[in-house]
Amino acid sequence: MIALIVAVSLVIVLAIYLIVLYNGFVSKRNVLEEALSGIDVILKKRFDLIPNLVETVKGYLNHEKETLTAIVNIRNQALSATNADEKLDLNKKLSTAVGTIFALAENYPDLKANTNFLSLQEALSEIETEIERSKRYYNGTVRDYNIAVESFPGNLFASSFGFPKKNFLELENAGQRETPKVQF
Repeated sequence: MIALIVAVSLVIVLAIYLIVLYNGFVSKRNVLEEALSGIDVILKKRFDLIPNLVETVKGYLNHEKETLTAIVNIRNQALSATNADEKLDLNKKLSTAVGTIFALAENYPDLKANTNFLSLQEALSEIETEIERSKRYYNGTVRDYNIAVESFPGNLFASSFGFPKKNFLELENAGQRETPKVQF
């Protein structure tokens, strides 16, 4: 009789432990998804700002229409992307493309002095800073999630519960990690 009580108690304790473990995984996954959603919200702000930037620049850069068309196309693809990896990849391309507008502006003094362009450039710069902060937060949630999924004893149950390890957002170009050379 005592052996039966001990066995039932162990089964109950194990069941409670598995429930707590599962709920911990669910909680961390939801925080991770919230962080990714936060990135989406900020990217939407950027998407809304880009058409205004393109229209402001259009009058000055008549012969740079290919660049503007490419930016609009990448923006539209990113808006219609369905999975997170595709969205993040297209947004990396969009960041590079928008950077070319600011590089081109150096060749057009009238554009550089245009108040609409300057305010759009400042707003976009603020959004890029928000995106960077959101990516850091997301990577922090990925770290916490992966620790829970990979640590013992969670690692024994995570994959069977359907909680795979997640990837961090990283630099696309490893050369960006290197210290830039400054010469005068």
